[in-house]
Amino acid sequence: MATTLLAPRLLLRAAINPYTATPVFHRTITTVPNSPHIHIHPDPDSSSTHLLSLLPSPPSRKTRTLCIATTTAVPPTTASTTSNADFIVLLNSILAEHATHDPVVQACAAAFASNAGSTLGSGGALFAQQISAPKRRMGGSTFSERMKEKRAKEQAEHAQQAQAPPPPTPSGAGGGAGQGGAGGANYQGGMGGAGRGGWIHVNDQRLPPDFGRIPYPEDIFGSLEVDGEGNFVGEKGNWQSSGTYRIITRDGVLGLSPYLRSKVVERLRELEKEMERR
Repeated sequence: MATTLLAPRLLLRAAINPYTATPVFHRTITTVPNSPHIHIHPDPDSSSTHLLSLLPSPPSRKTRTLCIATTTAVPPTTASTTSNADFIVLLNSILAEHATHDPVVQACAAAFASNAGSTLGSGGALFAQQISAPKRRMGGSTFSERMKEKRAKEQAEHAQQAQAPPPPTPSGAGGGAGQGGAGGANYQGGMGGAGRGGWIHVNDQRLPPDFGRIPYPEDIFGSLEVDGEGNFVGEKGNWQSSGTYRIITRDGVLGLSPYLRSKVVERLRELEKEMERR
């Protein structure tokens, strides 16, 4: 069953009724709920659909291919929205080019390699915005309560493990400072890096995961490879597209970080000018 997003931003427009000469106000939706950077425009090719775009200017028939998606309902739902495959390809190319320069992604790489991952957890300097992040609805209103209980239990177990002395390990075993490779994240180079490097995910900001947690597959744009010190490996981090990302989910529509959004909008405006000149 389709889930409609929360109340959208509205704009009042006045029109004159020719019979009464009194203004009539129409409420026109201009942006996607909880996503003020995504604009809703009429589709120049169809009166029954609307276009979702990162550009505020209404698209023409030449530039409609730059839209994020089309929707048959306003506000959009997961059932009414169809992603634009061309935009997904364009988005992946932009992320592959610029993701390693994004401060949010760089912070994730540093946390991955950190030997003090606990200082970067929820409520820390890098992830304070996750405190109020909405949780995915699943199976009724008690899901969030079950998750809280589960996490409280995990925290209690971790606290008990932290008080106990770590078991001795043979020389050359995984981990750092004589700790076992199966120890806590703070003994494994932050979020499980073990000081050996690995892959971090570049994910949608509509549902930021808790520290050390893997985002949902539909929220992952792609992955970047980092070494044991948190530096990106190879050409631009050896970007790998996930192939599982979805433009719209129950938690919102395309949520890019400020830096990556600015790069996508910049490229869209360049393409818009090129298309209009043709």
